[in-house]
Amino acid sequence: MSAMKTIRLLVVDDSALARRAIASSLTPFREIEIVGMASDPYVARDQILALNPDVVTLDIEMPRMDGLTFLKVIMKHRPMPVIIMSSLTQAGSAKAMEALQSGAVDVMDKPSSYSAYLDGTRLAEKVRAAACARIGPIGDGEAAGHRAAPVPGSRPARSFPPRKIILIGASTGGTEAIKAILTALRGDLPGICIVQHIPAFFSKAFADRLNELCELEVREAKMGDLVAPGLALVAPGGYHMLLKWDGNHYRIELNQGPPVHYQRPAVDILFDSAVRAGAAPHAVAALLTGMGTDGAAGLLQLRDAGAVTIAQNEQSCVVFGMPREAIRLGAAQKVLSLPQIAPYLETAIANATAPRPLVAANGRAEGSPRFLKDQIL
Repeated sequence: MSAMKTIRLLVVDDSALARRAIASSLTPFREIEIVGMASDPYVARDQILALNPDVVTLDIEMPRMDGLTFLKVIMKHRPMPVIIMSSLTQAGSAKAMEALQSGAVDVMDKPSSYSAYLDGTRLAEKVRAAACARIGPIGDGEAAGHRAAPVPGSRPARSFPPRKIILIGASTGGTEAIKAILTALRGDLPGICIVQHIPAFFSKAFADRLNELCELEVREAKMGDLVAPGLALVAPGGYHMLLKWDGNHYRIELNQGPPVHYQRPAVDILFDSAVRAGAAPHAVAALLTGMGTDGAAGLLQLRDAGAVTIAQNEQSCVVFGMPREAIRLGAAQKVLSLPQIAPYLETAIANATAPRPLVAANGRAEGSPRFLKDQIL
Protein backbone atom coordinates (compact mmCIF):
# COMPACT_ATOMS: atom_id res chain seq x y z
CA MET A 1 0.00 0.00 0.00
CA SER A 2 1.43 3.37 -0.99
CA ALA A 3 1.90 6.03 1.67
CA MET A 4 -0.63 8.83 1.85
CA LYS A 5 0.53 11.87 -0.09
CA THR A 6 1.40 14.84 2.10
CA ILE A 7 -0.64 17.99 1.40
CA ARG A 8 1.51 21.11 1.64
CA LEU A 9 -0.49 24.00 3.11
CA LEU A 10 0.29 27.72 3.23
CA VAL A 11 -1.68 29.77 5.80
CA VAL A 12 -2.20 33.46 4.95
CA ASP A 13 -3.68 35.69 7.68
CA ASP A 14 -2.58 39.01 9.16
CA SER A 15 -3.37 37.76 12.68
CA ALA A 16 -0.62 35.74 14.34
CA LEU A 17 -3.23 34.30 16.71
CA ALA A 18 -5.31 33.16 13.74
CA ARG A 19 -2.32 31.54 12.06
CA ARG A 20 -1.46 29.64 15.25
CA ALA A 21 -5.08 28.55 15.74
CA ILE A 22 -5.28 27.16 12.19
CA ALA A 23 -1.98 25.34 12.61
CA SER A 24 -3.01 23.94 15.99
CA SER A 25 -6.39 22.73 14.70
CA LEU A 26 -4.66 20.76 11.94
CA THR A 27 -1.99 19.17 14.16
CA PRO A 28 -3.82 15.80 14.47
CA PHE A 29 -3.97 15.41 10.69
CA ARG A 30 -0.54 14.09 9.83
CA GLU A 31 -1.08 14.13 6.07
CA ILE A 32 -1.39 17.95 6.15
CA GLU A 33 1.95 19.75 6.47
CA ILE A 34 1.94 23.49 7.08
CA VAL A 35 4.93 24.57 5.03
CA GLY A 36 4.58 28.30 5.62
CA MET A 37 2.65 31.13 7.24
CA ALA A 38 2.30 34.60 5.78
CA SER A 39 1.06 37.80 7.39
CA ASP A 40 0.04 39.49 4.13
CA PRO A 41 -0.22 38.79 0.39
CA TYR A 42 3.24 40.17 -0.39
CA VAL A 43 4.87 37.68 1.98
CA ALA A 44 2.51 34.99 0.68
CA ARG A 45 3.52 35.69 -2.93
CA ASP A 46 7.17 35.01 -2.11
CA GLN A 47 6.30 31.88 -0.12
CA ILE A 48 4.16 30.47 -2.94
CA LEU A 49 7.12 30.80 -5.28
CA ALA A 50 9.62 29.39 -2.76
CA LEU A 51 7.55 26.65 -1.11
CA ASN A 52 5.18 25.50 -3.89
CA PRO A 53 2.24 24.68 -1.60
CA ASP A 54 -0.61 22.44 -2.72
CA VAL A 55 -3.32 24.50 -0.98
CA VAL A 56 -3.60 28.02 0.49
CA THR A 57 -5.96 29.20 3.23
CA LEU A 58 -6.57 32.91 2.72
CA ASP A 59 -8.05 35.57 4.97
CA ILE A 60 -10.08 38.26 3.21
CA GLU A 61 -9.45 41.28 5.45
CA MET A 62 -5.71 42.05 5.41
CA PRO A 63 -3.52 45.18 5.21
CA ARG A 64 -1.58 46.32 2.13
CA MET A 65 -3.66 44.04 -0.16
CA ASP A 66 -7.04 42.44 0.63
CA GLY A 67 -7.57 38.73 0.14
CA LEU A 68 -9.98 39.10 -2.79
CA THR A 69 -7.48 41.13 -4.78
CA PHE A 70 -4.72 38.63 -3.99
CA LEU A 71 -6.96 35.70 -4.94
CA LYS A 72 -7.52 37.23 -8.37
CA VAL A 73 -3.75 37.67 -8.77
CA ILE A 74 -3.20 34.02 -7.84
CA MET A 75 -5.85 32.75 -10.24
CA LYS A 76 -4.44 34.83 -13.09
CA HIS A 77 -0.75 34.08 -12.65
CA ARG A 78 -0.51 30.84 -10.68
CA PRO A 79 -3.91 29.07 -10.41
CA MET A 80 -4.06 26.81 -7.35
CA PRO A 81 -6.59 25.62 -4.75
CA VAL A 82 -7.51 28.39 -2.30
CA ILE A 83 -9.81 28.10 0.74
CA ILE A 84 -11.23 31.41 1.93
CA MET A 85 -11.46 32.03 5.68
CA SER A 86 -14.27 34.55 6.15
CA SER A 87 -16.11 36.13 9.06
CA LEU A 88 -19.72 35.27 9.86
CA THR A 89 -21.13 38.65 8.88
CA GLN A 90 -23.23 39.88 5.99
CA ALA A 91 -20.23 41.70 4.49
CA GLY A 92 -17.94 38.71 5.06
CA SER A 93 -20.42 36.35 3.43
CA ALA A 94 -20.84 38.58 0.37
CA LYS A 95 -17.06 38.73 -0.05
CA ALA A 96 -16.81 34.97 0.37
CA MET A 97 -19.34 34.48 -2.43
CA GLU A 98 -17.33 36.83 -4.64
CA ALA A 99 -14.22 34.81 -3.79
CA LEU A 100 -15.88 31.58 -4.90
CA GLN A 101 -16.89 33.27 -8.14
CA SER A 102 -13.28 34.43 -8.52
CA GLY A 103 -11.83 30.94 -8.25
CA ALA A 104 -11.64 29.90 -4.59
CA VAL A 105 -12.59 26.24 -4.22
CA ASP A 106 -14.23 26.54 -0.80
CA VAL A 107 -15.04 28.83 2.11
CA MET A 108 -14.90 28.28 5.86
CA ASP A 109 -16.35 30.42 8.58
CA LYS A 110 -13.73 32.24 10.63
CA PRO A 111 -14.39 32.49 14.39
CA SER A 112 -14.89 36.02 15.68
CA SER A 113 -12.20 35.26 18.24
CA TYR A 114 -9.54 32.61 17.88
CA SER A 115 -9.92 31.84 21.53
CA ALA A 116 -13.13 30.25 20.25
CA TYR A 117 -13.22 26.70 18.86
CA LEU A 118 -11.91 26.15 15.33
CA ASP A 119 -13.20 22.90 13.83
CA GLY A 120 -10.00 21.22 12.66
CA THR A 121 -11.83 18.15 11.33
CA ARG A 122 -13.96 20.28 9.03
CA LEU A 123 -10.98 22.38 7.92
CA ALA A 124 -8.96 19.21 7.24
CA GLU A 125 -11.78 17.86 5.05
CA LYS A 126 -11.79 21.10 3.08
CA VAL A 127 -8.00 21.00 2.67
CA ARG A 128 -8.16 17.41 1.42
CA ALA A 129 -10.92 18.29 -1.06
CA ALA A 130 -9.03 21.37 -2.24
CA ALA A 131 -5.90 19.31 -2.83
CA CYS A 132 -7.92 17.12 -5.23
CA ALA A 133 -9.55 20.04 -7.01
CA ARG A 134 -9.25 20.65 -10.73
CA ILE A 135 -8.35 24.32 -11.11
CA GLY A 136 -8.89 26.04 -14.46
CA PRO A 137 -9.10 29.57 -15.83
CA ILE A 138 -12.02 31.51 -14.37
CA GLY A 139 -14.85 32.14 -16.79
CA ASP A 140 -14.62 28.89 -18.78
CA GLY A 141 -18.09 27.84 -19.81
CA GLU A 142 -19.78 30.90 -18.33
CA ALA A 143 -21.63 31.66 -21.56
CA ALA A 144 -23.02 28.14 -21.64
CA GLY A 145 -24.49 28.65 -18.19
CA HIS A 146 -26.56 31.76 -18.90
CA ARG A 147 -29.88 32.19 -20.61
CA ALA A 148 -30.82 35.41 -22.36
CA ALA A 149 -33.53 37.29 -20.51
CA PRO A 150 -36.93 36.30 -21.95
CA VAL A 151 -39.10 38.79 -23.76
CA PRO A 152 -42.43 39.05 -21.87
CA GLY A 153 -45.11 37.14 -23.74
CA SER A 154 -42.57 35.57 -26.11
CA ARG A 155 -43.34 32.04 -24.94
CA PRO A 156 -46.26 30.34 -23.26
CA ALA A 157 -45.98 29.65 -19.54
CA ARG A 158 -45.93 25.98 -18.65
CA SER A 159 -47.66 24.29 -15.74
CA PHE A 160 -46.62 21.07 -14.07
CA PRO A 161 -48.36 18.68 -11.66
CA PRO A 162 -47.52 19.55 -8.03
CA ARG A 163 -45.83 16.18 -7.53
CA LYS A 164 -43.02 17.08 -9.93
CA ILE A 165 -39.77 18.26 -8.37
CA ILE A 166 -36.06 18.79 -9.14
CA LEU A 167 -33.38 17.86 -6.60
CA ILE A 168 -29.73 18.97 -6.69
CA GLY A 169 -26.81 18.11 -4.40
CA ALA A 170 -23.24 19.40 -4.48
CA SER A 171 -20.15 20.10 -2.40
CA THR A 172 -16.70 21.44 -3.33
CA GLY A 173 -17.00 23.47 -6.53
CA GLY A 174 -20.76 23.28 -6.33
CA THR A 175 -21.57 26.95 -5.86
CA GLU A 176 -20.42 27.80 -9.37
CA ALA A 177 -21.81 24.57 -10.85
CA ILE A 178 -25.23 25.29 -9.37
CA LYS A 179 -25.04 28.85 -10.68
CA ALA A 180 -24.28 27.57 -14.17
CA ILE A 181 -27.31 25.27 -14.06
CA LEU A 182 -29.86 27.59 -12.46
CA THR A 183 -29.02 30.56 -14.67
CA ALA A 184 -29.68 28.34 -17.70
CA LEU A 185 -33.14 27.21 -16.53
CA ARG A 186 -36.50 28.73 -17.35
CA GLY A 187 -38.46 30.32 -14.52
CA ASP A 188 -41.60 28.21 -14.93
CA LEU A 189 -40.16 24.85 -13.84
CA PRO A 190 -41.42 22.80 -10.89
CA GLY A 191 -39.94 23.55 -7.48
CA ILE A 192 -36.22 22.89 -6.99
CA CYS A 193 -34.55 21.83 -3.73
CA ILE A 194 -30.78 22.28 -3.39
CA VAL A 195 -28.29 21.01 -0.84
CA GLN A 196 -24.86 22.61 -1.14
CA HIS A 197 -22.29 21.89 1.56
CA ILE A 198 -21.77 25.41 2.89
CA PRO A 199 -21.32 26.93 6.35
CA ALA A 200 -24.16 28.57 8.22
CA PHE A 201 -24.87 32.16 7.18
CA PHE A 202 -23.04 31.82 3.85
CA SER A 203 -26.00 29.89 2.43
CA LYS A 204 -28.19 33.00 2.50
CA ALA A 205 -25.57 35.05 0.65
CA PHE A 206 -25.30 32.20 -1.88
CA ALA A 207 -29.06 32.09 -2.44
CA ASP A 208 -29.33 35.88 -2.66
CA ARG A 209 -26.59 36.01 -5.30
CA LEU A 210 -28.34 33.33 -7.38
CA ASN A 211 -31.65 35.17 -7.07
CA GLU A 212 -30.07 38.23 -8.72
CA LEU A 213 -28.86 36.12 -11.66
CA CYS A 214 -31.67 33.65 -12.32
CA GLU A 215 -35.05 33.73 -14.00
CA LEU A 216 -36.17 31.47 -11.15
CA GLU A 217 -36.75 32.87 -7.67
CA VAL A 218 -33.98 31.55 -5.40
CA ARG A 219 -33.91 31.86 -1.64
CA GLU A 220 -32.68 30.17 1.50
CA ALA A 221 -35.22 27.63 2.77
CA LYS A 222 -37.18 28.19 5.97
CA MET A 223 -39.10 25.70 8.09
CA GLY A 224 -42.51 25.02 6.55
CA ASP A 225 -41.76 26.59 3.16
CA LEU A 226 -44.01 25.48 0.33
CA VAL A 227 -42.11 24.03 -2.64
CA ALA A 228 -43.68 26.01 -5.47
CA PRO A 229 -43.23 26.28 -9.25
CA GLY A 230 -40.56 28.76 -10.27
CA LEU A 231 -38.91 28.61 -6.84
CA ALA A 232 -35.50 27.14 -5.92
CA LEU A 233 -34.87 26.60 -2.20
CA VAL A 234 -31.31 26.30 -0.83
CA ALA A 235 -30.76 24.38 2.40
CA PRO A 236 -29.50 26.69 5.13
CA GLY A 237 -26.00 25.96 6.39
CA GLY A 238 -26.07 23.98 9.62
CA TYR A 239 -29.52 22.43 8.94
CA HIS A 240 -30.62 19.25 7.20
CA MET A 241 -33.42 19.87 4.70
CA LEU A 242 -36.21 17.30 4.19
CA LEU A 243 -39.27 17.07 1.94
CA LYS A 244 -42.74 16.18 3.21
CA TRP A 245 -45.87 15.68 1.09
CA ASP A 246 -48.66 17.70 2.65
CA GLY A 247 -51.99 17.08 0.92
CA ASN A 248 -51.34 18.61 -2.49
CA HIS A 249 -47.83 20.04 -2.24
CA TYR A 250 -44.38 19.48 -0.76
CA ARG A 251 -43.26 21.33 2.35
CA ILE A 252 -39.79 21.83 3.78
CA GLU A 253 -38.70 20.55 7.15
CA LEU A 254 -35.39 21.58 8.72
CA ASN A 255 -33.54 20.00 11.61
CA GLN A 256 -30.14 20.00 13.26
CA GLY A 257 -29.79 16.25 13.50
CA PRO A 258 -26.36 14.62 13.54
CA PRO A 259 -24.14 15.30 10.52
CA VAL A 260 -24.20 12.64 7.79
CA HIS A 261 -20.89 12.09 5.99
CA TYR A 262 -19.59 14.88 8.30
CA GLN A 263 -22.08 17.25 6.63
CA ARG A 264 -25.10 19.25 7.75
CA PRO A 265 -26.90 19.83 5.43
CA ALA A 266 -26.38 16.44 3.81
CA VAL A 267 -27.51 15.52 0.30
CA ASP A 268 -28.44 11.98 1.35
CA ILE A 269 -30.92 13.37 3.90
CA LEU A 270 -32.76 15.35 1.19
CA PHE A 271 -32.72 12.50 -1.33
CA ASP A 272 -33.90 9.95 1.23
CA SER A 273 -36.74 12.24 2.34
CA ALA A 274 -37.84 12.63 -1.28
CA VAL A 275 -38.16 8.85 -1.59
CA ARG A 276 -40.14 8.69 1.67
CA ALA A 277 -42.42 11.51 0.43
CA GLY A 278 -43.25 9.53 -2.72
CA ALA A 279 -41.54 12.06 -4.97
CA ALA A 280 -39.19 9.70 -6.83
CA PRO A 281 -41.41 8.78 -9.84
CA HIS A 282 -41.98 12.48 -10.50
CA ALA A 283 -38.45 13.70 -9.75
CA VAL A 284 -35.26 14.51 -11.58
CA ALA A 285 -32.17 14.50 -9.35
CA ALA A 286 -28.61 15.62 -10.07
CA LEU A 287 -25.46 15.00 -8.05
CA LEU A 288 -22.70 17.47 -8.81
CA THR A 289 -19.04 18.07 -8.02
CA GLY A 290 -17.82 17.36 -4.49
CA MET A 291 -15.47 15.42 -2.23
CA GLY A 292 -16.61 12.26 -0.49
CA THR A 293 -19.68 10.07 -0.94
CA ASP A 294 -22.64 12.18 0.24
CA GLY A 295 -25.62 11.85 -2.09
CA ALA A 296 -24.52 8.70 -3.88
CA ALA A 297 -26.59 6.24 -1.83
CA GLY A 298 -29.54 8.63 -1.85
CA LEU A 299 -29.34 8.97 -5.63
CA LEU A 300 -29.46 5.17 -5.88
CA GLN A 301 -32.59 5.13 -3.72
CA LEU A 302 -34.19 7.67 -6.02
CA ARG A 303 -33.28 5.70 -9.13
CA ASP A 304 -34.60 2.47 -7.62
CA ALA A 305 -37.88 4.24 -6.82
CA GLY A 306 -38.35 5.64 -10.34
CA ALA A 307 -36.56 9.00 -10.49
CA VAL A 308 -34.49 10.28 -13.39
CA THR A 309 -30.94 10.52 -12.03
CA ILE A 310 -27.89 12.45 -13.24
CA ALA A 311 -24.23 12.62 -12.20
CA GLN A 312 -21.84 15.33 -13.36
CA ASN A 313 -18.97 13.94 -15.43
CA GLU A 314 -15.34 13.93 -14.31
CA GLN A 315 -14.07 16.42 -16.88
CA SER A 316 -16.38 19.22 -15.69
CA CYS A 317 -16.12 18.55 -11.94
CA VAL A 318 -13.87 20.54 -9.63
CA VAL A 319 -13.71 17.40 -7.44
CA PHE A 320 -14.94 14.12 -8.91
CA GLY A 321 -15.78 12.39 -5.63
CA MET A 322 -19.53 12.31 -5.01
CA PRO A 323 -20.48 11.78 -8.69
CA ARG A 324 -17.84 9.06 -9.04
CA GLU A 325 -19.31 7.15 -6.10
CA ALA A 326 -22.82 7.51 -7.56
CA ILE A 327 -21.61 6.15 -10.91
CA ARG A 328 -19.82 3.28 -9.14
CA LEU A 329 -23.07 2.33 -7.38
CA GLY A 330 -25.03 2.43 -10.63
CA ALA A 331 -27.13 5.30 -9.27
CA ALA A 332 -26.80 7.62 -12.28
CA GLN A 333 -28.84 6.98 -15.40
CA LYS A 334 -27.05 9.83 -17.17
CA VAL A 335 -23.47 11.10 -16.77
CA LEU A 336 -23.35 14.61 -18.23
CA SER A 337 -20.99 17.54 -18.52
CA LEU A 338 -21.99 20.68 -16.65
CA PRO A 339 -23.31 22.54 -19.75
CA GLN A 340 -25.48 19.52 -20.64
CA ILE A 341 -27.24 19.26 -17.27
CA ALA A 342 -29.65 22.22 -17.47
CA PRO A 343 -31.14 21.32 -20.89
CA TYR A 344 -31.43 17.68 -19.84
CA LEU A 345 -33.17 18.66 -16.59
CA GLU A 346 -35.76 20.67 -18.53
CA THR A 347 -36.43 17.83 -20.99
CA ALA A 348 -36.51 15.13 -18.31
CA ILE A 349 -38.87 16.97 -15.97
CA ALA A 350 -41.24 17.70 -18.85
CA ASN A 351 -41.30 14.02 -19.80
CA ALA A 352 -41.53 12.57 -16.29
CA THR A 353 -45.32 12.33 -16.38
CA ALA A 354 -46.07 9.18 -14.42
CA PRO A 355 -44.48 6.39 -12.41
CA ARG A 356 -42.65 4.02 -14.67
CA PRO A 357 -41.08 0.58 -14.24
CA LEU A 358 -37.40 0.65 -13.55
CA VAL A 359 -34.92 -2.06 -12.79
CA ALA A 360 -31.62 -0.77 -11.45
CA ALA A 361 -28.21 -2.22 -12.20
CA ASN A 362 -28.40 -4.25 -8.97
CA GLY A 363 -31.70 -5.83 -10.03
CA ARG A 364 -33.94 -4.05 -7.53
CA ALA A 365 -37.22 -2.94 -9.10
CA GLU A 366 -39.22 0.20 -8.53
CA GLY A 367 -40.98 0.15 -5.17
CA SER A 368 -38.06 -1.33 -3.24
CA PRO A 369 -36.08 1.73 -2.11
CA ARG A 370 -33.48 1.13 0.54
CA PHE A 371 -33.24 3.65 3.34
CA LEU A 372 -30.11 4.83 5.13
CA LYS A 373 -31.34 3.63 8.50
CA ASP A 374 -27.86 3.34 9.96
CA GLN A 375 -27.11 6.99 9.16
CA ILE A 376 -30.46 8.79 9.32
CA LEU A 377 -32.75 7.09 11.84
